[in-house]
Order: sequence, then C-alpha cells, then structure tokens
Amino acid sequence: MLIGVPKELADGENRAPMIPANIKKLVRAGAEVHVEAGLGLGAGHADSEYEEAGATITTDRAALLGTSDILLRLGKPTLDEINQVKEGAIHVSYLDPFNEGDLVKAFKARGVTAISMEMIPRTTRSQKMDALSSQASLAGYVMVMLATTKLPSILPMMMTPAVTIKPATVFIIGAGVAGLQAIATAKRLGAKVVAFDTRPEVAEQVHSLGGKFLEIDLGETGSTKDGYAVALTPEQQALQLEGQKKQIAESDIVITTAQLFGRKPPQLVKDDAIAGMKAGSVIVYMAAMKDGDEYYGNVEGSRFGETVTIHDVSVIGNGNWANVVARDASQMYSANMFNLVDEYWNEEAKAFELDFEDDILQGCVITHGGAIVNETIKNIHEGEG
Repeated sequence: MLIGVPKELADGENRAPMIPANIKKLVRAGAEVHVEAGLGLGAGHADSEYEEAGATITTDRAALLGTSDILLRLGKPTLDEINQVKEGAIHVSYLDPFNEGDLVKAFKARGVTAISMEMIPRTTRSQKMDALSSQASLAGYVMVMLATTKLPSILPMMMTPAVTIKPATVFIIGAGVAGLQAIATAKRLGAKVVAFDTRPEVAEQVHSLGGKFLEIDLGETGSTKDGYAVALTPEQQALQLEGQKKQIAESDIVITTAQLFGRKPPQLVKDDAIAGMKAGSVIVYMAAMKDGDEYYGNVEGSRFGETVTIHDVSVIGNGNWANVVARDASQMYSANMFNLVDEYWNEEAKAFELDFEDDILQGCVITHGGAIVNETIKNIHEGEG
C-alpha cells in the first residue's frame, strides 16, 4: 500500500504532517511511503532524514496525489487537488466538514474516503489520535508566551531593595485543553491566574493548576458528549459578558480559548470591556475564522491573523498558534496520524482496513464509496446546491 505525504502549501505553514521517526514506523510495518520534497523543512527536518527513514522523495506533486492509496496531510486540500486524488483512495487531514460543503461533495463525487482529523471522537481509546487536543495544548502555551513579549511588565512578583513588583494577573476565558495549558504556563511564570468556563465542572481542574475560578451564574449550562461547551443563549451570553467585565479590567493579560466546534467563534470581549483595561495590557484570542470578507473572533474589533491596538491594548490574533512551535507541533500531529493508521493497519495484508462498526471511524469518516457516510455532516450538506 502506497502512503503519500504532500508538503503543506498554505502561506506561513511550517508544520509537517509526518516526521521521519513516524515514517520509519510505517515503513517497518510494510508500507511504501513517498513524501514530497521539502516536506519537513519548516519543522527542521531535511529530505535526507526522510530518505534515511525509508521514504522515497518526489518532486512530482500531481503524481503523488494521483498514485497514493492513502494521503496523510495537515491542511485541507483545494478542490483542484481532490480531482487529482486517485479514485477510491483514503485522504486524511483537517477538513472543517461543517463549513466546507463543496469540499465534502467533491470527495463524494471522486469516490474518495475522506477522514477528518477534527472529527476524531474524544474517547479514551482515541486520545492518541486526537489532533485537536494535541495542537490546542501547544496553542495554550504559545499564547501565554507571546502575550509576555507584548506586555510592558513581568509576570512574577519580584522583591528588590528599591521596589516590590506585584505579580501580573492573567485572565483565561475557556478552560478546555488550550485554556488549561495556558493556566499552567502562566502559573509557572509566576502570574496570578483567574479562569472562567461555561462548564462549572471544570472548576476543579482550574483549582488543581493553581488558578482561581471566576463564578458567574449563567443558569443551566453543559457540555456535549465530546466535552465541548454547549452554545449559550443570548441572555446567558449577556450575563457572561457583564460578569467577566470587572475581571478583564483588573487583568494585565486576557487570553480567550473558547470556541464552538464547527461554528463561528463566540465574541467574548466587547469594546467596552477593552476600554476598561490598563494601557499596555494584552489580549490574545485563539478562536477566529474568516468567511469571505467577514472576520469572526473572540474579541470585538480584532483582525484575523493580525495584531491590532484597541484603546491602547494590544489584541493578538495569530490564528495558527501551534505553527509557532512547528517542530513540536509536527511531532505531535505526526504521532496522531501514525496512531490512526496503526490502529487500523492489517499486518498480514500490510494495508489500512476500514471497519465501519468501529466507533472512532464512525465519527471521523466523512465520505466513502461515493456517499457522505457521516450522519451529522450528511444532514448538513445533503440537498445543498
């Protein structure tokens, strides 16, 4: 079975979907692996390392797409690339299937089995394949570190003969994987940390990391079966915004990590809250998206992929946080990819075999055999166009 790994072409993307160490494991399992030249350069891996791992290096991207039985990628393909993929092949990458209807339909028309890394269920058995969590954990770390480079003060308390410097206050909105890592990182750097989440059950996790949990009575809230926050009602959103405004004003750094899977990110910090912050304060937000000419992010007035100044507060919205630490992000994503392939690898046949009775595949396989097989995505996109 031929496994192909094309390099990422998105502007500024340095992560690699597979690193040499995991390529070596695939080759040992009996796979033939072809990788596109330059695949790992952004993450610090030369082509020679892939060759030493047993991969064949190719400069013919079209041939790689057209001959591979399995394609392992990071970012979603273009529509033109889907038409180059071998019919009946398996394509694994981030796909954003909730919002990318045309992409889903193109996979269906091509007869490609499309596996979405975002749709890996959050179960104990699938943790080793959970790319959303692995990349989010790095994002939480990076957001804190980048905030410190913009803040005109230090995070820890410092006592000197001249003056005692108070610790900075970091307020983290959203205590999922990224938020918890941000809490841990800010605490290690000596900051006073306060966090809020619409899921009251995460308060214990916040406390375990040394943070204070901000109590806001929103009424009944909850989580999905996969652990994601349930969208708030307009009334609950108003209560949250009002309840956290005082804490935002008292904070030197505000980090927002809350997002609604498959939907536009919630706006968590309004202009009036920013106006109440001290000059020189910093806001870093994780959840952002661009839809045509429209920008959507956690912070009012922010710009996707840019750092802007609002009321003398720096608002940072990189949009691709794990990419800042591309070497480690590649190592983690590559491990997620390998673990997915390894889970369904038939050692005797030396092939990746789909088992549609398997709960993980039921969640993440979007198209197969010329049909949309994921019921959730099918209900969204069937009948469109």
